[in-house]
Amino acid sequence: MMRKLFVVICFLLINNGMLSAQSKDGKMSQLIDEQFKFADQQYKVLAKNVPADVMPKTYYENTGKVETSDTKWWCSGFFPGTLLYIYEYTKDADILKEAKGRLSILEKEKHYTGNHDLGFMMYCSFGNAYRILKDPSYKKTIDTAAESLSTRFHPEAGVIQSWNSSKKMAGPVIIDNMMNLELLSWVSDHGGDKKYKEIAVRHANSTIKNHFRPDFSSYHVIDYDMKTGKILQKITAQGAADSSAWSRGQAWGLYGYTMMYRFTKNKQYLNQAKNIAKFMLNDRNMPADMIPYWDYDAPGIPNALRDASAGAVMASALLELAQYSDKKEGKQYVSAAETALKTLASDAYRAKLGENGGFLLKHSVGSIPHKSEVDVPLTYADYYFLEALHRYKNWYL
Repeated sequence: MMRKLFVVICFLLINNGMLSAQSKDGKMSQLIDEQFKFADQQYKVLAKNVPADVMPKTYYENTGKVETSDTKWWCSGFFPGTLLYIYEYTKDADILKEAKGRLSILEKEKHYTGNHDLGFMMYCSFGNAYRILKDPSYKKTIDTAAESLSTRFHPEAGVIQSWNSSKKMAGPVIIDNMMNLELLSWVSDHGGDKKYKEIAVRHANSTIKNHFRPDFSSYHVIDYDMKTGKILQKITAQGAADSSAWSRGQAWGLYGYTMMYRFTKNKQYLNQAKNIAKFMLNDRNMPADMIPYWDYDAPGIPNALRDASAGAVMASALLELAQYSDKKEGKQYVSAAETALKTLASDAYRAKLGENGGFLLKHSVGSIPHKSEVDVPLTYADYYFLEALHRYKNWYL
């Protein structure tokens, strides 16, 4: 009798959706385990393809060669950061050794002030290294990088200048810059000068005011007069048009304001993140598999290229945003992220072992207007893919 009652109760729970999450989690647990075990082997292939004194950039199938960069390239932190995410899951000593070797060639860039990318370069790498390994020398590197980044802040305009001035732009600030505020905020919260977080807050506030349209899509570039704060231009560098919604840019904004809410608990940032998510998830051109076209307004949709990197960044951001949302919103965000991760883990996007130069994911888009890194693997797609898988495992399993 009790056995029959138990069966009936389970049947009712399943029909009411109360056990479906557990079933789904089981499938995701297996998927996550498979992806990290694959990454462990695949990144050993990538490491062999990249000389010890440079970083991987991308791979071109038509030549069969991995393109590399020096450590000043804005993506230089993603390879060691991804290796550390793999080590965190697998505890593979060879992967850790590789990560430490790449950190050693990157460390000198803590003094770099040539653009705004110190967060990508030093926090995705040394931030993860310190979090996982607790080596005090890594924290000193992060602290120094924050000071270097702070030198690009213009108090009159209230923003961190992204790129140096040129004939085309006087004081460019790109939406990507939101991602570098994590470095500044973290250092202030962990014994560093409070001015770094104050800079991050001012930049985030200026970006809310000037970067976003009424529908909460974002311009890519705002060109400022840094002496007065006057806006000179609202344009794009990597999107389809000045007025379009470049997909990775929307993901950077989503991630950035979710992260700034984590550090400040300022509801304005949380609301901004939710509104950006609403724009992205409800856009008429968002595919059902949750991997965006390279621009939400790209010409040629539905035959336009997708951008795996935009999907990976979005998935990671949505998983964090769900942590700060009510049950209904959270379920929507997790579901969208889960769909994106399953798509990225499928044969349509994830490489086979030994292929793709050693990168995990195929079909990312760097910059179509510049005809640069088009429909190729990119280090940051791999990085945010694995970050999202870690977040899913830690928060939803």
